[in-house]
Amino acid sequence: MPSPAARSVAELVARFLVARGVDRIFGLQGGHIQPIWDHLAQLGVRIVDVRDEGAAVHMAHAHSALSGRVGVAMATAGPGVTNCVTAMTNAHLERVPVLLIGGCPPRPQDDLGPLQGIDHAAIMAPITRWSRTLRVADQIARDLDKAWAMAEGDGNPPGPVYIEIPTDVLRETVPAAMVLEEHLAPRTRRRLLPDPAELQRAAALLQQARRPLVVSGRGARGSGAALKRLLEATGAVYLDTQESRGLVDPGHVSVVGAVRAKAMQEADLVLVVGRKLDYQMAYGSPAVFKAARFVRIADHADELRDNRRGEVELLADPALALDALAESLARPSAALDLSWTQTLRAEHLRRALKHAENLSRAEPGKDGHMHPNRIFGALRKVLRPDAITIADGGDLLSFARMGLESREYLDAGAFGCLGVGTPYGVAAALLHPDRQVVVVTGDGAFGINAMEIDSAQRHGAKVVFIVSNNAAWNIERLDQEMNYGGRVVGTTLAWSDYAGMARAFGLHAERVTDPVRLQGAIEEAFAQAPALIDVVTTRDALSSDAGKGLGWVPDRQALTAWDEAEQARRA
Repeated sequence: MPSPAARSVAELVARFLVARGVDRIFGLQGGHIQPIWDHLAQLGVRIVDVRDEGAAVHMAHAHSALSGRVGVAMATAGPGVTNCVTAMTNAHLERVPVLLIGGCPPRPQDDLGPLQGIDHAAIMAPITRWSRTLRVADQIARDLDKAWAMAEGDGNPPGPVYIEIPTDVLRETVPAAMVLEEHLAPRTRRRLLPDPAELQRAAALLQQARRPLVVSGRGARGSGAALKRLLEATGAVYLDTQESRGLVDPGHVSVVGAVRAKAMQEADLVLVVGRKLDYQMAYGSPAVFKAARFVRIADHADELRDNRRGEVELLADPALALDALAESLARPSAALDLSWTQTLRAEHLRRALKHAENLSRAEPGKDGHMHPNRIFGALRKVLRPDAITIADGGDLLSFARMGLESREYLDAGAFGCLGVGTPYGVAAALLHPDRQVVVVTGDGAFGINAMEIDSAQRHGAKVVFIVSNNAAWNIERLDQEMNYGGRVVGTTLAWSDYAGMARAFGLHAERVTDPVRLQGAIEEAFAQAPALIDVVTTRDALSSDAGKGLGWVPDRQALTAWDEAEQARRA
């Protein structure tokens, strides 16, 4: 019998998580992880069991993004772990701290062909910050501490970490003397100070700029106050491109999101904060940024040097760097082209107001079904200022980005990871039970994780799901219709009764075909959440993404206009 001072590895894992402030985990149970699962339950950790392991990682992702803490998921061996690959990849690209604890067979069965035996760590290695099988019981606390630090981004970009512990190791005991308190205690993530000389160079470039543009990304999260001070000190215009929505209020005088293309083309200096110059930023190409010099700020090198180098590159905590820049500048330079910033802002407001006014009167399609913008027009009349909104889908995402105004917003991200909406919504509603949480999803994307409405019901997640039901993968269907001789193949769905499905799982549900009914249906759904509204929408609505060519994948750039500019530059 082990001495009272010794604990099993499974208990140590559970106690480590509790010591780090974990009060819930998301997962799907299996024998390989049952020892940890049991100890977590004994310690009062809430276990949110799901219908698919990938959904558990999506929930941990949303929990982390909305709470600022590491999200924890668990999955059993074999398909339990491999079902998580897509969700872990999404967290990797989104810089979201997620710890996935997987199961693996006992060591004596290594290489014998055990049940659910596969090299999970090798599969996860390319899409995580760290991926490791923990085989030595005495080192578990040390290894967990390292895994947590790497997920948080202490010395590396934050992101997902995968660890697994063979079941026989979970059953081993570890003497108290082998567990150092330093490995259990929470730590504060280190913040990189900006180099003073580089700060001075960046400030000089900002002072010289006539048309400065600031763009923030997911690496700027947590830097909202500093970012606003910098915008006020420079008079620059601002784009967030969805990655960091909420850092700057939509009413701020610097926001010009509705004229993104013009701002990008005409800026003479672009300050990029915590953001890669990926396809959403035209890779920083001179074909799109026609006259721009770049200054880049990030807390790791990957967001400093991809595609376009900055004339100044500040490897520093974004908030510290922005605060220091704002302090050194104090007020906008005399060089600032006020007519440019004012014209962009005025045009942004004109377009935004026009779009908002048109949401509630968007015309139906030729098929008689309502335009998806009617959903967003109705939501604007119902949502409170602190509502959390989540968008999921291909074509629908384009309408949602413009139609949803909330400050807390999640979507499919740079990975275009459809199916995130339903699990994100469950996690958001469990984290913030007193706030409105709404998921607006296309019917195709909804189907990927539709069973998680059962998880919402079982766990009391007061979330409203709105399914825009046009019976199609519509951005692809439109591509086939417009560019492939009208040969529509494999892109249509049935006009399924998603409200009926939701009622079968005990949710309040309604199918809406008349836009006049939408607002009332949404209000009733929030009152009786969890709830689902199945909104029959037209296939004829052309989204901005479809109109700009995102669906048909141009050769050089994501959007047709950018691709044409790139081709012209190369010619």
